[in-house]
Amino acid sequence: MDINWLENWTARWRRQERDGRSPHALLLAGPPGVGKRAAAAWLAQQRLMPDRAPELPQYPLSVPLHPDLHWVGRLEDKQTILIEQLRDLVADLGLTSHEGLGKVAVIDPANIMTSSAANSLLKTLEEPPGDALLILIADRLSRLPATIVSRCQRLTLASPGFDAGLSWLERLKPAERWADALRETGGAPLAAVDALERLDEIAAMQADLESVAARRASPVDIAERWLKEPPERLLTWLGREVQACIRRRQAPAGQPPAVLEDSVLQRMDSRNLFCYLDTINRLRGQVGGSYNLQLTLESLLIDWAEGLANCRREAQAAGLGP
Repeated sequence: MDINWLENWTARWRRQERDGRSPHALLLAGPPGVGKRAAAAWLAQQRLMPDRAPELPQYPLSVPLHPDLHWVGRLEDKQTILIEQLRDLVADLGLTSHEGLGKVAVIDPANIMTSSAANSLLKTLEEPPGDALLILIADRLSRLPATIVSRCQRLTLASPGFDAGLSWLERLKPAERWADALRETGGAPLAAVDALERLDEIAAMQADLESVAARRASPVDIAERWLKEPPERLLTWLGREVQACIRRRQAPAGQPPAVLEDSVLQRMDSRNLFCYLDTINRLRGQVGGSYNLQLTLESLLIDWAEGLANCRREAQAAGLGP
């Protein structure tokens, strides 16, 4: 199925190619679920198999099979992309292409490269061999070294807008709870496809968060229950809930309901809500496994139960705040 909200982006890329202005190193950024990996696959097809390339990036994702395409990702038992993987890639890029159309390398996601892996890529980004195209996918741009970002042309893919995203999802599969799923993902349609199956689970977590704030549930018990969630997904969801509270706190008349009742929310200092969100985002910026998830969740939920009264002081003590 065509990912139609990328139509303008693909048209710009074709113009760049036609005018001889396409870069050797490209950084695809944007929120999860907007089609960065589908865009990378489409770029690879445009370069390596132009006669068979589709007009637009496609859903579901299908990584093209081609001897001149190298899609580098996290190994099954690792949290990061390792220097050995990048060394192998750089060595292969220096070899002659199989079909004479150059080579394409996709690093997915580039933001989980170790620092040594990123450093090993710098020279190749500056002077790619032959007709090589390097595509870096960034789920968390803040995790990428500035030296990497500065050597790539950055293209940010955006969500299509709520109504357009909803229309696309309805064509994908009619009569589903797409509006709820799309709201949960901040308007990203491909993320909504995954969220659809978790709507009941998300509702239960929202109820947990409300119960902790009302002191009807133990933060420690809820933290233990939430451990089954992948950390990145959990922290992303929690950040969105806090953002909804901030919007509701600042302009209650024009915003949808937050996870907390207005009477509870109005007792929270808005500066502490921003501090809490900053703490969550900083945790998201850390490599998985670099902190104790259970203790972190317990601390976050204890703060939530206490109305965030000590958020700024505790964030500063932990080195996570200004």
